[in-house]
Amino acid sequence: MRIDLIVRAGIAGAHSAWNGLCVGIAMCVPLTASAALWQGDTAAAGEHSGKSVVDAVCSRCHATGANGAPKIGDETAWGPRAKQGLSSLTQHALEGIRKMPSHGGVPKLTDGEISRAITYMVNQSGGHWTDPIEAGHFATERTGEEVVKGQCVKCHQAGLNGAPKIGDREAWTARMKYGVDYLVRSAVHGHGGMPPRGGEADLTDSELRSAILYMFDPKRAAQAVPAAQATALSGAGIADTGPNHAVAGNVEVFFGVVSAKSLLSYPPDSIERTMHGGVPAGNDYFHVNVSLRDFASQVPINDAQVQITYERKDQGGNDRQTESLESIPVGAGSYGKYIRLKDGVPYSVTIRIRAPNSLAPVEVHFDRLIL
Repeated sequence: MRIDLIVRAGIAGAHSAWNGLCVGIAMCVPLTASAALWQGDTAAAGEHSGKSVVDAVCSRCHATGANGAPKIGDETAWGPRAKQGLSSLTQHALEGIRKMPSHGGVPKLTDGEISRAITYMVNQSGGHWTDPIEAGHFATERTGEEVVKGQCVKCHQAGLNGAPKIGDREAWTARMKYGVDYLVRSAVHGHGGMPPRGGEADLTDSELRSAILYMFDPKRAAQAVPAAQATALSGAGIADTGPNHAVAGNVEVFFGVVSAKSLLSYPPDSIERTMHGGVPAGNDYFHVNVSLRDFASQVPINDAQVQITYERKDQGGNDRQTESLESIPVGAGSYGKYIRLKDGVPYSVTIRIRAPNSLAPVEVHFDRLIL
């Protein structure tokens, strides 16, 4: 399938999750000794890391295996314990067991700190656990720039393993022809040499979306202003868009099309398979995806009314059809629907958008769509 687009725009309990050291783990640090060690390890912001807790407290027994404590690095000793899970291991550490006092002898250790200490020791002993985050640590969603600079740069900065480079509009445009949601879903599930969620399990779908759009155009993302100031700015007349990217008024639009049958590769209970009532049968069904952002603030536009009008260019508008798009639960500011299109036939597409509280709708036109 080949998609070519030419565009023109115009106005018209984290706590309970870790409640749970396993039978046989014994921390032998006396209360006074561990407390003295801990006083020298302070964190100005947030909780202590697993490594810092282990270095200050747990290592007094677990570094050598004293008093039956499983030694850090001993996969044989930690393997059976790891199978019991983090909740069980944490619960024993909180309550104390055998020669290990409650909280490892340091009452001010939080549940999260103990969980991270256990995770660190397991991972140093052959495990591959994900480090639990602090409660509320990501209450504020990370920006696309923060996600990219913290994780995505590892491959996308230099283009390792075929990853499109940050700011390479040509490379990203080729991928965006299927829609921003398609890229978000690919990032969520992982593909090729990229692991699910880019190797960061705690990245939300929305954060992945922001990261993708930042890599598509980092300069534009850097110009974003607070939403309160956005109404004074307009993207009208912007020339630097792309074949599946347009700006009309203060609405930024990303448009993509993907065959319906390609979504059958996802699990039966996935959003990709269940949205819009399920994937329709037939080779001529395609899923259209429209993602909207406020041009100035880069905030996703939710609760908009979005219509798509499409017609074959070889029939003079005699088969023009209009459909209302539905909100998609894959990400904020995302809309879509299944429509029937003929493979190899050129189409003209108009997308009409009325954002919440807007005085008038805006339209963007994609003049040549070939499937």
